Amino acid sequence: MKKESNKQSKQAPVEISVEALEARIKQLEMENEYLKKLNALVQNKEKSQNKTKRK
Repeated sequence: MKKESNKQSKQAPVEISVEALEARIKQLEMENEYLKKLNALVQNKEKSQNKTKRK
């Protein structure tokens, strides 16, 4: 993931359209859902590996 610098706060305020903000929100929501699912898959894989190692 990219980290954005705080340079924008030092510059003059930038007008951003409502549509652009809504698109960014949608993108972040989709990314969040993807990361949640990925995390769940990793945890399930770790659990299944632990179960097989015990035998």
